Amino acid sequence: MNIQNFFGIAGGIVSSVTFLPQVIKIWKTKSAKDLSMVTLFFLILNVSLWLTYGALIGDLPLMITNGIVLAMVLMMVYFKLTFKQ
Repeated sequence: MNIQNFFGIAGGIVSSVTFLPQVIKIWKTKSAKDLSMVTLFFLILNVSLWLTYGALIGDLPLMITNGIVLAMVLMMVYFKLTFKQ
């Protein structure tokens, strides 16, 4: 493994778990009232663009990483819409 692959994989792992604590907190508290829908929209746009870019260049780690992040952000949107107070 070269240094580029190491940093790519490490960055992918960190990116993939970035939103996991937030998803867990929302699930446990059943509250997403403090989440901004505008921020969630831009997060979806961001990871969708990276996912598309990864697909266009055939970069599987980039696609997997952004696919996982997209799933977590979509879960937060679902929780935001479901757990209304």
